[in-house]
Amino acid sequence: MKRTTLMRSMAVVMTAAMAVGLTACGNTKEEMQTSTQNIQSEQVAADAAVVEDTADTTATKDISGKITMAGSTSMEKLANAVAESFMAKYPNVTVTPEFTGSSAGIEAVLAGTVNIGNASRSLKDSEKESGAVENIVAIDGIAVVTDANNAVADLTKEQLIGIYTGQTTNWSELGGEDAAIVVVGREAGSGTRGAFEELLEIEDQCTYANELDSTGAVMAKVASTPGAIGYVSLDVVDDTVKTFALEGVEATAENIKAGNYFLSRPFVMATKGEIAEQDVAVQALFNYLASEEGKEVIKTVGLITVD
Repeated sequence: MKRTTLMRSMAVVMTAAMAVGLTACGNTKEEMQTSTQNIQSEQVAADAAVVEDTADTTATKDISGKITMAGSTSMEKLANAVAESFMAKYPNVTVTPEFTGSSAGIEAVLAGTVNIGNASRSLKDSEKESGAVENIVAIDGIAVVTDANNAVADLTKEQLIGIYTGQTTNWSELGGEDAAIVVVGREAGSGTRGAFEELLEIEDQCTYANELDSTGAVMAKVASTPGAIGYVSLDVVDDTVKTFALEGVEATAENIKAGNYFLSRPFVMATKGEIAEQDVAVQALFNYLASEEGKEVIKTVGLITVD
């Protein structure tokens, strides 16, 4: 029995005891009847609470199984946090996330080797035509980062395009020191790279000095390389790097939600077919993500909830 239910039951017992005391003190018959009716109402409410609490507990215990997900490395913090909190709520369910890249995650869910394919980008038309359903669970901002000593603080969209297409190669061209720009990005197939290039409309036009296979690798490379520039999920940014403002707008959740920051993208948990077609455990996971409890988990990893 939950603590709240126990407290309700104790309240009923105390009310009954008070009623007995009132009778002993010589209360009228009418007063005794009213007191008895109140006790009965309290008991009905307490019994209903017991049934409700038991139903909740039973429903939680009844859901069991395994949920597998694979995909975006940018969604690692979210996937791990959701898996941990969901398994705490549903102890008979095991959630196993793997981080293989967005495109690989969608391929896996379409092949039926995982239940959920995580993608840090919108799904392609070809993926949707193959049966993948785009379930947006959060919104992420893409932060553009550089080494902590870079004097340049703000970039326009055109300047960013110039850097990544190889037209701008020295920070002095942007008001900084005379130093080469070291362009760092993700590997082909990365959801972060796909979203970044798509938002800037520079697909297949970029010139990279380094193409790295994880968000953490980009952060480490930029932090340790003078003159480097890279892009990462907003939620992983720390004080080892400096974040550029874009068009004068800082990369914050508030600015992204307001639509003022142009580098933002969806975090997708794709399924093969609609959510209603999935097994009970997978449906429960999506219900959890849509709940207030699930939204709090999304917020704790620095992402924006979908209203």
